[in-house]
Amino acid sequence: MTSHDPILALKDVHFRWPGRASFALSVPDFSVKSGETVLLLGQSGSGKSTLLSLICGTVLADTGTVRVAGADQASLSGGQRDRFRAEEIGMIFQQFNLLPFGSVLDNILLPLRFAPARRERVGNGPDAARDLCAALGLPDLLAAKASTLSVGQQQRVAVARAMIGRPPIIIADEPTSALDATSQSAFLDLLFDQVHAHGTTLLMVSHDPRLGERFNRVIAMEDIARIERQAA
Repeated sequence: MTSHDPILALKDVHFRWPGRASFALSVPDFSVKSGETVLLLGQSGSGKSTLLSLICGTVLADTGTVRVAGADQASLSGGQRDRFRAEEIGMIFQQFNLLPFGSVLDNILLPLRFAPARRERVGNGPDAARDLCAALGLPDLLAAKASTLSVGQQQRVAVARAMIGRPPIIIADEPTSALDATSQSAFLDLLFDQVHAHGTTLLMVSHDPRLGERFNRVIAMEDIARIERQAA
């Protein structure tokens, strides 16, 4: 991948979920530049989750090309895609998906167990986790169990886990959907501080257009994707 290539690029992609003949997604052309922040808007059922699954390589397109950080997902084996995803993509999930009985440190360091290159970039994992916690306003909580944290604290741990080791891409799946406006703003302040500090690409999916002013681009799902539905 050269400096001029997009970090995400989907071309002539078509995908139908196995066993679900009533739903298929087509993406003729969609790309994101390195370092860009993009908000992808769509309501429930618009194909957002399917698109993220294709980008992350958890499913493969039936036809077309999905390139992420220079790699064609279809050219990788299942194990290679798992490793590639761990190395290149930091995920922030809607429900955070923290290990409830693990400590904050355990949760932040978890991606490094599956990503040796990312682990090497970190150097000293606990020190890096401590620095992220300090930047995200979580002093002295590395030993706390995730289950004891407030929702706001869990959000910050999820951001730290996604950012550790500086993966080039962060994908955030509806991370603000259950938050009030004040909590949304505080969370996005923290996330964008980290994204801009490291020059990371951010792709966030949401149904809330009010978030759009913070992003370089706002894209509606219907502008880049087609959904095919057939009666059962």
